[in-house]
Amino acid sequence: MSTVEPALAVAAILLLIAVGASRLTGRFGIPVLLVFIGLGMLAGPEGIGGIDFVDYEVAQAVGITALAFILFSGGLDTDVRQVRPVRGPAMSMATVGVAVTCLIVGSASAVLLGVPWTTGLLVGAIVSSTDAAAVFSVLRAQAVGLRGELRPTLELESGSNDPMAVFLTVGVLTVITEPSTSLAELLVLFVRQMVLGAVLGYSLGRVASSVINRMRLNEEGLYPVLTTAIALAIFGGTAVVGGSGFLAVYLAGIVIGNSRIVHRHSVLRFHDALAWLSQIAMFLVLGLLSFPSDVVAVAPEGLLLTAVLVLVARPISTFAALPTNRFTVRGRLLLAWVGLRGAAPIVLATFALAEDVEHADLIFNVVFFTVLVSVAVQGTTVAQAADLLGVATPSPMRPASPLAFNPVDAGSDMDTIELVVGVDAPAVDQQLVDLGLPRGVLVLLITRDGSHLLPEGTTIFLPGDVVLLLAGVGHHEVLTALFEGVGSLEP
Repeated sequence: MSTVEPALAVAAILLLIAVGASRLTGRFGIPVLLVFIGLGMLAGPEGIGGIDFVDYEVAQAVGITALAFILFSGGLDTDVRQVRPVRGPAMSMATVGVAVTCLIVGSASAVLLGVPWTTGLLVGAIVSSTDAAAVFSVLRAQAVGLRGELRPTLELESGSNDPMAVFLTVGVLTVITEPSTSLAELLVLFVRQMVLGAVLGYSLGRVASSVINRMRLNEEGLYPVLTTAIALAIFGGTAVVGGSGFLAVYLAGIVIGNSRIVHRHSVLRFHDALAWLSQIAMFLVLGLLSFPSDVVAVAPEGLLLTAVLVLVARPISTFAALPTNRFTVRGRLLLAWVGLRGAAPIVLATFALAEDVEHADLIFNVVFFTVLVSVAVQGTTVAQAADLLGVATPSPMRPASPLAFNPVDAGSDMDTIELVVGVDAPAVDQQLVDLGLPRGVLVLLITRDGSHLLPEGTTIFLPGDVVLLLAGVGHHEVLTALFEGVGSLEP
C-alpha cells in the first residue's frame, strides 16, 4: 500500500471532525476559525495526532489558494445594492485604517519584542487586515443584526482590506531583504498592484460573465468548474503581471455575482461549499504548522501586543478612517471592536518563514498567538458589544427555502428575491390581494415560525415573515420598500 491511502484517510477524518465540530459555532458562539485551527493543533506534532508538518512553502501555497477562493466566493455573495452606499467608508477603512494599524502595531512590536523597527513594522503589516467571516457566522447563529450601514461596511471592508495588508507585508519584506529599496519604488509597486488589480478584476469579471453565458455547456455541473477555472486564472494572471490578485479575484466575484449568468444558483452554492472547504483546509494546515509550546512561550509579549492591537490600534485607525459624522461614536466603537483577525495574518506570517528573514519564528508565533486571542475574545463578544453599544437590531433566522429559481437563459429578467417583513413595513397586517404588487410579481412562499405557508389572496403578512418572491430585477427596490420598510435608524 502506498502512502496516499493513509494520507487520504487522515484528511477525511479531519474533515469529518471539522464539519461536526463546526456546530459549536452555533451552539456556543465559538468562531469557526478557533474550531478548525484548534483541530489542526491537536493533530499536529505536539498534539494527539502527532502529524509532523513543517513545510512552510506548502502551507503558504494552501493559504494563498484558499484565500483566493474565499475572496471570490465573498465577492459572488456581495450585493452591490447594499454595499454601494458604504463603499467610501469601507474603502477608507481598508486602506487608511490598515496603514494606521500597521504603523501603531509595528511601533509597539519593535519595543515589546526587542526587534529592529523594520521587523516590528513587518509584524504590524501582517496583522493589519481583518477577517469578519467568523463574526458573521456568530451573528447569523445568534440572530443578531446591526443597525443601519454597520453590517455592509464590515462586509465590504473585510473583503477588500487583504490586498492592502498583502502589499504592506511584501513591501516591508522587500525593504528587509533588499535594504536599497527606495520609498519611490514602493509607491510605484503599490500603485501598480492596486490599479492593475482593480482594472483587471472589473474588466475580466465582465468578460467572464459573458463567457459563462455564451459557453452553452451541455452539463450544468460544468459551470462551477468553469467559474473555478476563471477565478484561478484571474487571480494568477493578475499576480503574474504585477497586480494584486486578491483584489482582482474579489472584484471579479462581485461583478460576476451581480450579473445575469446562467445556472446562477448552482454556481453560488458550489462556491459557497468550496469556500468552506478552503477555510477548513487552510485552518487545519496552519494549525498543523504550529508548535503550541512555542506559541505559549510568547504569551506575555503576545498579550501586550494583542491589547495594543484591539484597544489602541483598531479604534484609532477606525476613527481616523471615518472622520465624518456618518457614523456615531457608538457605531465606530462597534466597528472597532469587530476588527477580528483571522487566517490571513497567519498566512502572511508564512511569507516571513519562506523568506527566512531574521526573527521569522518569533514573528509567526506572536502573530499566531495574537490571532487566537483576538478571535477568542472579540469573536465571542460581538453580540454583547452590539447590545451594550445600542446598535443591535433583531435579525431573524432564515430557514433554507425549499424552492429555487435557476434560469438557464441569461437574458431572463426574472429572479427570486427573499425579504423579511419589517415591523413597520407597509405590508404588515395587509392581505396579499390588497398589496397591489407590480404586474408579473409572484409570491411563491412564506416562511413563518419555521413553517412554510403557501400564499393565498387572503394571506396576511406579519412581522418576521420570510417572503420568497419571483420578480423582475427592476422590481426589487419597490418590493424591498414594501416588505422590509424604510429600515433601521442610522447608527
